[in-house]
Amino acid sequence: MAEIEIDGAPPGAGQLAALGLLNYGHFTTLRVEDGRVRGLGLHLDRLARDGRLLFGVEPDPAVVRERVRAVLPADGGPVVVRVTAYDPALGVERPGAAAAPSLLVTTRAAAAAAPGPLRVRTTSYTRELPEVKHTGLFGLVRHRRLAQQDGYDDALLVDSVGRVTEGATWNIGFHDGRQLVWPEGDQLPGVTAALLAAAHSGPQRREPVRAADLGRFAVAFALNAGVGVRPIAAIDGTAFDPDHPVLAVLRQEYERIAADEV
Repeated sequence: MAEIEIDGAPPGAGQLAALGLLNYGHFTTLRVEDGRVRGLGLHLDRLARDGRLLFGVEPDPAVVRERVRAVLPADGGPVVVRVTAYDPALGVERPGAAAAPSLLVTTRAAAAAAPGPLRVRTTSYTRELPEVKHTGLFGLVRHRRLAQQDGYDDALLVDSVGRVTEGATWNIGFHDGRQLVWPEGDQLPGVTAALLAAAHSGPQRREPVRAADLGRFAVAFALNAGVGVRPIAAIDGTAFDPDHPVLAVLRQEYERIAADEV
C-alpha cells in the first residue's frame, strides 16, 4: 500500500493543493530494499544542492533519512520512495518570500522483475534548469504521452544542436563495442549513472552524441534508480541489441554496488 507523509504526518488537503497549484520544488527518487539504498549519499547531496539553488535552504540529511525510514514496509520489501521538498506557504504572488520547505515523502511499489527493453523516439526539448531534479514535469510528461500515443514507450530528449541528452525521467548511455560512452549536454546528473560510471571496469568516455549518428553504437541503455540498467531496443529507426553481453556486465556491476542503510 502506498504511503504519503508531509513532515512526518498525514498530509492536509491544503498542503497537497499548494504543490499542485505552485509546482515549485525539487525531489529525489530512491529504490529501497531491506532498508538500504544504493548511492544514498548522492541522493542526499542532490537534495542539498537543489535546495540551496531553489530555496536557499538545505534539507537536514538526518531528517530526510528519518522520514524515509518511517514509510518503509515492515517486511523490507522493495519500494520506490520519492522525497519532495517544497514550501506550502509560498504562493504565486510572492514566491520570493523566505522559504521553509516541507518534506513530502511518498512510496510506490517497485518493479518485481526487470522491465523489458524500451523503444523510444527522439524529441527536441531541453528541461528548464536541467541540472536540477525539479517538480516542473509538464514538458516531460507531455512528450512521453505523445510518444506513447504514437506507439513508443518513451521520449529521448535532443537539444537545439542535435545532441542526445537524457530521457524523460532517465539518463542514457551507449556502448560502441569497445567502450562505454556517456553523452555530453545539459542534463540531470543522475545518481544511477554516476554509480555505474564509478563501478565500470572497462574504458569509458564522455562526448557529444548526435541523434543522426546513433548507428555507430551497438548498445543503448536507460538508467534510473527505479530500474537500474534497462536495455533500449530502438531509438527512432535505429535498432540496438537488447541482449548484448555488455548489458549483462553493466547490470552485474550495478547490482554489486553496496547499498547504504537509510
